[in-house]
Amino acid sequence: MPARVRARVIALTRMTPPDGTGLSHWSTRELAKYLKQVENITVSWHYIARIWREESLKPHRSGTFKLSKDPTFAEKAADVIGLYLAPPGGSVVLSIDEKTQMQALDRTQPVLPVAFAVSEQRTADAALNVTTGEVLGECKPTRNDKDFLAFLMKAVKPHTGKDIHVVPDNLSTHTTPEVREWLAKNPHVHFHFSPVGSSWLNQIEIWFGILTRQSIRRGTFVSVNVLIKQIRDYINSWNTTAKPFTWTATAGEVLAKV
Repeated sequence: MPARVRARVIALTRMTPPDGTGLSHWSTRELAKYLKQVENITVSWHYIARIWREESLKPHRSGTFKLSKDPTFAEKAADVIGLYLAPPGGSVVLSIDEKTQMQALDRTQPVLPVAFAVSEQRTADAALNVTTGEVLGECKPTRNDKDFLAFLMKAVKPHTGKDIHVVPDNLSTHTTPEVREWLAKNPHVHFHFSPVGSSWLNQIEIWFGILTRQSIRRGTFVSVNVLIKQIRDYINSWNTTAKPFTWTATAGEVLAKV
């Protein structure tokens, strides 16, 4: 098969099907039919499937990505990623955020529909030590600036005497006058805000995803206390073998993709 045919298959696969086809994405058979009818190229769907396997193309899979509209995205992204790739010597980097609206949902049987009447929400605050991978966390019924400041003070306390770089997102509770006043009194603590709408740059979000998949999503919790114990047990277990996430993307690579 000529190289131009293979190249055309790859190019079309990476594009949305043209208007008029009525297709949201390609299948091997639909792409083979389109090539024959529109471009007079005859190939089998087996040939297209082989190319997809060789090129790791999966047009049947869908995904979403939220593009940040933060005008200072480039500067903030470079700042945060710089902390991940080359943290200042002797300092501590903490990735902090809240996981909200976690529910204590009881199920008649595990993994079957839940009894929604038995539910109560909690917010989990967590701080990931980017260097060690260790996590500090706690659950509270409220989510306000006082809760955040109290947790922040708890998170930085073990690192007294060191410069501490904190990566939070842009919640209003992170920038209240009380928080700013505390930061002014503690100049060894530095905030590095992730860009607006870019929580995926905050490493604690990776950990929250793991917590959800491994401990929360399929769990059965007859009370809030059971839910809180589950999270505490998971954190304790995590910290016994904690390892840091290996961040590989440079700021330039992220900006190029965005």
